[in-house]
Amino acid sequence: MSRYILPVSVFGTVFGCAVLLKDRMTGGRCPSKATINEKTVVITGANTGIGKETARELARRGGRIIMGCRDMEKCEAAAKEIRGKTLNPHVYARRLDLASMKSIREFAERIKQEEPHVDILINNAGVMRCPQWKTEDGFDMQFGVNHLGHFLLTNLLLDKLKESAPSRVINLASLAHIVGKLDFEDLNWEKKKFDTKQAYCQSKLANVLFTRELAKRLQGKSTGCCICGHEWERVRPVFLFVIGQWTRICAVCIFKQCCVQQAQESQ
Repeated sequence: MSRYILPVSVFGTVFGCAVLLKDRMTGGRCPSKATINEKTVVITGANTGIGKETARELARRGGRIIMGCRDMEKCEAAAKEIRGKTLNPHVYARRLDLASMKSIREFAERIKQEEPHVDILINNAGVMRCPQWKTEDGFDMQFGVNHLGHFLLTNLLLDKLKESAPSRVINLASLAHIVGKLDFEDLNWEKKKFDTKQAYCQSKLANVLFTRELAKRLQGKSTGCCICGHEWERVRPVFLFVIGQWTRICAVCIFKQCCVQQAQESQ
């Protein structure tokens, strides 16, 4: 019997440390019990993934949720599901195509006309690693949707947010910005060979720089701006030190955040 004590003890210690480290690295659930009754929240890309889970959680807390999505069929289905699960009737689907400046302006105008106030804007939508597609206005798809679309939307709603103070703008980011480079001579990838990975990193760097500048301009005011990480934000520091394919797979299983966990950071 004694020969089993050491292996079992080692296994138990390792397993316990892994569980504790997982909770630490993935962030866990937001402990706040605060409600946001009578607060209006606009979330882009809210019909799936992090956006949908964020919308669900904020609806559960009593907010009036405006889901801005390109695919209205999926958006209506997601809004209906959230209303049913949270018993919050104030969850609405609105058409928003971030690859179209016209659509962004129409969406913002409708929000300003219909909503007495906008308390929180969550710029969540995004595209990743897509081919060399162009937006309706001729911009690189990733830069156009991930940065320019949210840049325009934020500025169009900024006065409304200021009028609704205290209010907040939340931009979703990624560690990909660390390796991103902004080539101001060729932001649209027309002179150099297109690299979908670098195009994505460029768009996320633009998100970070925009957030920093906006936060600086709003300093001292009752409208705040912050950035929220996602995906491998907490996982990568551990993942990069792991050697071997199978060990990497185990690390992903242990540390990777699900959409529900990632959504907690927006709250």
